[in-house]
Amino acid sequence: MSLRGSRDVKENYQIFRLTGLLDAFSEPDFRKVISKCIDDGPINIILDLSAIDFIDSSGLGVLVQLAKKTQTINGKLQVISNPRVTQTVKLVKLEQFLSLQPNVEAALENLVSNPA
Repeated sequence: MSLRGSRDVKENYQIFRLTGLLDAFSEPDFRKVISKCIDDGPINIILDLSAIDFIDSSGLGVLVQLAKKTQTINGKLQVISNPRVTQTVKLVKLEQFLSLQPNVEAALENLVSNPA
């Protein structure tokens, strides 16, 4: 199973809902697609990884790259997590940097209350 997802563009943010595996195999295409979407705007990104089955170091690496990219252009990246993703992110102590959120509502609230 590879990575699949959908994109929903709103006025000041984009939300990506992903399922499958965010790993070394899917990472290059994922990075290319999401980077182009960030370039096209809006610059605030919500990645809903709540249905992700697996994330490896390549997946974590692309999340860090995307967080840095959004910060550079004064946007924000919010990551909706699940227990697997949270455990992997906490192992490398990136939960604050990647702004892990429990659900879309919390991510939206964080975008509004803490604008970039």
